[in-house]
Amino acid sequence: MKALIIGFIVIAAAVVACLPMGLGWWDEVLVFLRGCLPVLAAFIGLIALFVGVMDIKDKITAKKEEKAEAAKE
Repeated sequence: MKALIIGFIVIAAAVVACLPMGLGWWDEVLVFLRGCLPVLAAFIGLIALFVGVMDIKDKITAKKEEKAEAAKE
């Protein structure tokens, strides 16, 4: 419950910081987002690549297990 309340407080503080009447950090937030977007895209691409490779390995393993079961019977 504490974590939920603290989470709402932190989100509210971030929104207030970005508002013009608050701290007015919106321009800095946009600069940060523009800077981190290519790095974030690269990480997402790597994760997708790893998931794809693991999926292919799982399919190969499943086929081997099916062949082994068929050979047993």
